[in-house]
Amino acid sequence: MPARAFGTMPDGSIVYAVPLRVGGIETEIITYGASIRDLRLAGADHPLVLGFADFGAYLVNRGFFGAVAGRYANRIAGGRFTLDGRAVQLTRNEDGVTHLHGGTIGFAYRNWTLEGHDDTSVALSIVAEDGEEGFPGRAVVRIVYRVEEPATLAMTVTATTDAPTLVNIAQHSYFNLDGRGDILDHRLRIAADSYLPVDALRVPTGAVAPVAGTPFDFRIARPVRFPVEGGLFGYDHNFCVGTARAAAPKPVARLEGGRSGVAMEIVTTEPGLQFYDGARTVTVGPGLNGETYGGYSGLCLEPQVWPDAPNHPGFPSAVLRPGETYRQETRFVLSRG
Repeated sequence: MPARAFGTMPDGSIVYAVPLRVGGIETEIITYGASIRDLRLAGADHPLVLGFADFGAYLVNRGFFGAVAGRYANRIAGGRFTLDGRAVQLTRNEDGVTHLHGGTIGFAYRNWTLEGHDDTSVALSIVAEDGEEGFPGRAVVRIVYRVEEPATLAMTVTATTDAPTLVNIAQHSYFNLDGRGDILDHRLRIAADSYLPVDALRVPTGAVAPVAGTPFDFRIARPVRFPVEGGLFGYDHNFCVGTARAAAPKPVARLEGGRSGVAMEIVTTEPGLQFYDGARTVTVGPGLNGETYGGYSGLCLEPQVWPDAPNHPGFPSAVLRPGETYRQETRFVLSRG
């Protein structure tokens, strides 16, 4: 299955779309943001992620739809941290205060290099130069997406650097296993005994709190919908599924559609899982299912290092040094019940 031209960047470079298929699973990856544009499972006649039919919609709707967030996914308070005694100031691209998902451009809004592909895999790469978005060090990042039997989309990410820096990469797809409507009746299980409370800017306070007896307890599968006085409880929080990157991927979450019978298990090496309920989603133009995406149209489950880690000594480290290789393995395992 050949790659096709999907669009053109403002600088004139071509954005490619690469279809992958094996058995009952198929997906399409675009070089813009190394994004998952579409994901399908045999027997379910609808997309499982939020994506757009036309490339122009990706330039207008800057919500990280299907993209890879980095060099540092999630938030860093004030965009500031200290590394080896050196104070570093990053771009503050969220409300002019917080550094979010790698900055104004980051990895999500760049056109990655298409290194190669076949019917079941695609390799993409990007170079982040020293000083981009304020980060020290030249980082070279490579991602391989692969579809595997019976119905798995696997992602392997590696990165190296020529100077001490931070690397924390997350896949930022919005999932809707029913294909349309909202995700509030999806059932979610997260294998986490604790989570990170956040302040008004959605930055961790530094505390690690137990989920027991709180709306954050997803240890037994339950609906995303959690009514509270005045509306619904909101989720944009890190769940602590480990204290360091694991040597081998392990199951951390399972999501089940409210009506479709489609389920997805997430297996990852990462110590954190950010759950965002998509409440603030607003888009222009129709998505893959013909609808305009609004609040709760999809939810995000993002394996990553804990947010604001460089400012909390007890959090898992996101520091990458010369001679080391960052390596993340994450799998999205689909099924129908």
